Formats: sequence, structure tokens, C-alpha cells
Amino acid sequence: CTEYIIGFTGYFSAKARSLYISSALRNAGDGALEWHIVPRENPASDFPSDFELVHIRQASASSLLTLEDHPYIKRVTPQRKVFRMLKYFPSPEPAAPCNATRGTQKWQSWQSSRPFRRTSLSLGSGFWHATGRHSSRRLLRAIPRHVAQILQADVLWQMGHTGSGVKVAVFDTGLSEKHPHFKNVKERTNWTNEKTLDDGLGHGTFVAGVIASMRECQGFAPDSELHIFRVFTNNQVSYTSWFLDAFNYAILKKIDVLNLSIGGPDFMDHPFVDKVWELTANRVIMVSAIGNDGPLYGTLNNPADQMDVIGVGGIDFEDNIARFSSRGMTTWELPGGYGRVKPDIVTYGSGVRGSGMKEGCRSLSGTSVASPVVAGAVTLLASTVLNRELVNPASMKQALIASARRLPGVNMFEQGHGKLDLIRAYQILNSYRPQASLSPSYIDLTECPYMWPYCSQPIYYGGMPTIVNVTILNGMGVTGRIVDKPIWQPYLPQNGDHIDVAVSYSPVLWPWAGYLAVSISVAKKAASWEGIAQGHVMVTVASPAENDVGGELTSTVKLPIKVKIVPTPPRSKRVLWDQYHNLRYPPGYFPRDNLRMKNDPLDWNGDHIHTNFRDMYQHLRSMGYFVEVLGAPITCFDASQYGTLLMVDSEEEYFPEEITKLRRDIDNGLSLIIFSDWYNTSVMRKVKFYDENTRQWWMPDTGGANVPALNDLISVWGMAFSDGLYEGDFTLADHDMYYASGCSIARFPEDGIVIAKNLKDQGLEVLKQETAVVEGVPILGLYQTPSDGGGRIALYGDSNCIDDSHRQKGELSFVRVCLHRLPAVADACSLLGTIEKRRRR
Repeated sequence: CTEYIIGFTGYFSAKARSLYISSALRNAGDGALEWHIVPRENPASDFPSDFELVHIRQASASSLLTLEDHPYIKRVTPQRKVFRMLKYFPSPEPAAPCNATRGTQKWQSWQSSRPFRRTSLSLGSGFWHATGRHSSRRLLRAIPRHVAQILQADVLWQMGHTGSGVKVAVFDTGLSEKHPHFKNVKERTNWTNEKTLDDGLGHGTFVAGVIASMRECQGFAPDSELHIFRVFTNNQVSYTSWFLDAFNYAILKKIDVLNLSIGGPDFMDHPFVDKVWELTANRVIMVSAIGNDGPLYGTLNNPADQMDVIGVGGIDFEDNIARFSSRGMTTWELPGGYGRVKPDIVTYGSGVRGSGMKEGCRSLSGTSVASPVVAGAVTLLASTVLNRELVNPASMKQALIASARRLPGVNMFEQGHGKLDLIRAYQILNSYRPQASLSPSYIDLTECPYMWPYCSQPIYYGGMPTIVNVTILNGMGVTGRIVDKPIWQPYLPQNGDHIDVAVSYSPVLWPWAGYLAVSISVAKKAASWEGIAQGHVMVTVASPAENDVGGELTSTVKLPIKVKIVPTPPRSKRVLWDQYHNLRYPPGYFPRDNLRMKNDPLDWNGDHIHTNFRDMYQHLRSMGYFVEVLGAPITCFDASQYGTLLMVDSEEEYFPEEITKLRRDIDNGLSLIIFSDWYNTSVMRKVKFYDENTRQWWMPDTGGANVPALNDLISVWGMAFSDGLYEGDFTLADHDMYYASGCSIARFPEDGIVIAKNLKDQGLEVLKQETAVVEGVPILGLYQTPSDGGGRIALYGDSNCIDDSHRQKGELSFVRVCLHRLPAVADACSLLGTIEKRRRR
């Protein structure tokens, strides 16, 4: 039995929704189908709705398709169960013994909802984290100031601005009726299946206190109209349907600001994402935590990663980016494009004081703490504007990012536009005129470290285009369009004619935002030139005038562009990273490459050189290599320009045309390095994933890598990976190494070089909970192809050592060692070529 969310094309009464569903299921011709509408008893029940929750027993695919074919039904999706793990961490857990081994875990089928759920974004593996005392002695501050005062909210209070007239919603765990910190709780609503409005956990109270507490740990906007939405139970459970009903009610209540201190990686959760768009389209300013999966890159959480939402990262009180704060880029656009800049801004999220569950104050950490800091600031700022029609999701974000203070030595995927500056934002917002703006507002490939990774590598003729995905914010209206086409205007005195700029863009800007994808490449005449080239792209945005005035509002913005050009590097120094064949969650179930990481079993970080392979990229750059990204099939690049094609953790199939072309390319001098991972169908069945959202078992779409597809690719050279699964410590060239859930080499040419090590049979451990050591497991193969001028091939059965997301505590030095081995593989191939030449003599 499964519950499905039936989304409609508009808002209909309960009677009409029931008739549409009945009509659609009758047309399915399945008279034995058992189904019923699940009652939803909450404050939104008396109003028209755009969805229904239906319980269907053994629904067939044809029945679901028939539902979607109904003219008033937009989408059918499984009901999602959402868990948030709420745990206290009053003291650190004891460290593992020095002689502890990795093999002490018991293997069982994974039953975790983490990758599919929207979790609270407080610090730690739990829902929120209380800041404990350090045992070391330190200088104590006499009376710590509260975060609202640190950000100078008291300046606006003294001017008479305290949040009055602004409706702010807190979607969390509730609030007790008579909490002494709050004086203007307009409404408390319960959307869960528990018969209480009170907060049994304390997190919702803390968040509400940061926004609107009037005493002790004072919030930003004590006179704001507080609306409490209890969307999580005391067991940390919620459902998508609860959120959808609550979101609809927030629209009905004309909420101005909404704080959402939760998130998850599933940006393809269509009912949730669509409803967020609808909220912001109705002028609700949504503030959301960016995530607690830092310092890894590519770990942004939804909905904070959406263009229309203010995504907030965390810093400490010394203005350092908090280690826990998730980093950009967004991964929606991969593999063909490039991610957007997020977070939007950062603010204090470590050791922030807020209201206790019943009384008093406590200190918590996490981006779920930073989010209400910004939500409180936004509420206070909105109350300072006389003409409230000027305040909307775009204009507020424009004011926040334009006023943010940039942190030194920190890149844009860590800090966004910088640290929240409340007073500067107030000044900008109170002199605001409706306009369009860009995020980032300029492109400077010479500005490091802020413009990392763009500034980390100059551009040159023949290289893959550099893509910068710019967000267009439209403060003039919820909908807009780009007039004509964006125009590239090179600055001729600044060598602007040495670069070619192409632009693609959103045909419609909605809600409040769109994109401007800028592709930069070097003109042929600059193939041997070195210097700086500049110009700008001009964009004009138009929006219908509001209040039925008629006509359009227009705004023209410039995007300055500055790049550094160098002569085209030699082929031997150019490495091409195959992004096109890397897949990740969502939409499919792609498991982690390291099976020991059972707490987060999905591969969702993008597998990009600027996300979870960032350290590898940095290391190759430090050694003088130029690394480019292939976001298209193998048939779409000129292999004569590159020395090495790098395939890491590939999950996608290869077209026959790709296989044929690659064989020809290697015969003509292209070298190939493949980092594979585990693939074993029995293990895949063993590590099937129970999705608490759909209440179904998920089988992996592939293993850590798609070994059958890789074997098709390399079979012509007599090579193949096995379905064996191995792990263990070993030594390679005087370096201590660790093999984490890798495969072995099953077949390799006799005239190649194969390196074998003694490793544990992890497949046996997973399947039978038995331990065995296998001697002489071939893990690294080096081969010089026999054709004159032919390339070299290197195979390695594990990618974990170059993947930042698979680090374990204390293994940073190991990762660095492994990164050093990557160029060594290429060097070993060169040595192999020397040996081959001598042998031919």
C-alpha cells in the first residue's frame, strides 16, 4: 500500500478533487483497484486545495498514468515521509581506541531516510546541537551580547522599528502557549498527527526566539506578528503533504517572511519545489538554511539552493566560515552546464543564543541557527519600509547581497556575497527603486580567491568554454522577460576582441528570477597571446507594471567580464575530466563508492572537479596541469588537443560511437586514466535501500561505478575490471594507502605492468559477515598501446582516495598522499613508454 500526492492544475474543493480522481481511476479499467482519499484534518481543510492524498493498494503503472492523463491532474508522486534526528550532544563521544579497525561494523540492509528527507540544519548528526563547555581555560567575556545586538538591530530599534506589521512564519516543532519571551504570537497551528501545539523538543522555540523574542536573549523583531506552524512531531517525523497544506495556509494568511531551517539534497522533489515557487510568487520571502554538510563542496540543500529563496550559510563570531556550513556550487545544472553561486549570504551560526524550550536561553550551532538570524533581520528590515509594495523576495535579496560585507580570503562558493550587514541593508532598502540585478554582479577570472574556481586557471584558445551561470534577480515583478538578446560589448583598448562570449538565458523570469549562462572562449587570433581581456554583457529586463497601471517597467544591467589569457598549453599538460558520464542522486539511486559510509549511502555531490574532487583539481593545477571539463559525449571533443582523458567513478553507459572514437583517439596519442569502483550485483541487492518516503526498497541503478560499461570501453585492449569487492591498507612507493570498496583488475595485457596487493574480501564480509584476506589482488594496471605514437592506459580499481566526500577523520594526510599518486600514475605510464621503447630496440 502506498500513499500518493495527486497534484491538480488549480485549487478545487474537496468534492471536486474527489470527483476528478474517481473519474480518472474509472477510466483505468481496473475495477478491483482499492483506494481511498486520506482525511487531512488541519486548518487548511476548509479551503480549496491543489492536491489530494490518496491511499492506493497495489497501484499499477497504468493506473498512475491514467491519473496523470486527467486534464485537471498535473502530477502524481509518492507521499514522502521526512525524518529529523533530534539528539543532544552534551559532551563529545569518547575517541575510538588507537588499535580500532575498520572491520568492526556489522553489515545489514540500509534503512536510512537521510538522503531523501529534509533534515534540520542544526550542527551535528542530530537535529540540533547544544554548545558545550571546553575543558581548557580561556579568557571569559563578562556579558556576551546577543546576536541581534551584535548585528546592530538596536540601532533600528532606537529609530522605532521593531518588526511591527510584518507576518513571520516559523515552520518547525511548535511553541508553548505561554512562553514568557513572546508577546505577539498571532496563531499556532498543528499540521502533524499529534494532538498538541507545544514544542516538545525546543528547536522551534529557539528559532522563534532568534526572530522575535522580547526579553533575555532578544530577537530581531519582537513586535512582529508570529505565526507558528508545527510541522514536525516529537519523534522528528513529517510528511510532504503536511508541508504542502501548511504552505497553502501560509499563502492564505498572506505571510510576509517564512523561515525554514530544514533541507535535503532532493531538488527534484517536485511537489515541494513547485510549492516553494508558488509561495515566493505570492510575495512570501523564504529564508532557508544552506546545509550542514561542509566543508565539502557541492553540498547545498534544497530549498536554499533555489534562485527565489534566500540561502544562508554560517560563520562564527570571528567571521570564519563555519566548518559545518555547506558549500556551493549548485548541482542542478550538471553535467552539461555549471552551477550557480550559493549561499546568498552568511551570518552567525555558531554558539548563537536563543530562547529555551520553557524559559531562559541556550546556545546552539548550525545553519538552522544562521537561517533565523537572517529571517529575523529580514522581518525587521521589512518593517522599516513605508511602501511595503516595494518589499518582495527579489528586492529583499537584492538589498541583502548588495550590502553584504565580503570576508577576506574566502571564495564565493563559501560565503556567497558576504556577511549580513543589517544597517547597510536598511540604507539600501529604504532608497530602493524596482530594478533588475545580477548574482554575481561581475565576472573576474583574475580575482582570487573570491572568484575561485574561475580564477584558478587562465583560459586559452582551443580550451573548453568557461561557463558562468549568473542569476538574474527581478525586483520589478514576479514575472519578467529579457528584451531582445543580451549583447556582448568587447572593450577594444582592453583586448576584448580576444575573447568570444555566447549567452543563453531564461525565456521567462519567474518567480522573481531567471538565469544568464555566459560561455567564454578565446578567439583564434589570441592562440599565442598572453594578457588581460575585458568587456561587458548588456541585459535589459522588462516586467509588467503592477496594480493594473499598464505598460512595462524596464531595467538595464551590465555584467563586466575580465579574463586572463595565456598561450595554448602543450598537449601533454592538458587533462580532460569526463563529467558527462558521472551520474548522481537525484534522480536515481547511485550508491556511495565507499560502502563503509552507511550513514549517507547516496552519491549526491555532483562528482565534479569543483565539488567533491576539488582537492584533486587543486593538486593537478599546482603541478602545472590544465584541467578542463567535458560535459558532452566523447564524440564531441578534439582529442588531438589533450594529453590525458580522466574518467573517475563513471556511472553512465557509453554509446558505440563513443567507444569507437576513444579507441581511435588512444591510437593517436591520447592517454586514458580510469578510476573505477565496486560493482557486484549480489552486493547491490544486499545494500538495497529502504526509502522511508515511498516505503519501497530501492535497488541501486549501478554499483560505485558502472563496471560493465567501462569493460565495454576497454575490452579492445584485452582489459577488464572484476566484480570483486576489496578493501584494506597497503603501501605503494613508500606511501601508506587505503583501498576503500574498490574492484580488482580481472584481465590485462601480458606486456603491461600490474601491481597487486593483499586486501580483505569486502564482498564476502557484506554478503556473509565473514572475513578473509586475498593475496595478490591486482589493483593498478599500466599499459603502453602498441601503435606508433599511441597513448597509454592506466587502470585503478578505487576512486575513494581522490574523492573529498569519502574522507574519514584523520585521513587527510592519506588523501594528500593519494593525490600525489595521481600524477604519478601518468608518470608511471611515461616510464612504461620508455621501457617499451628499450624493449623494441
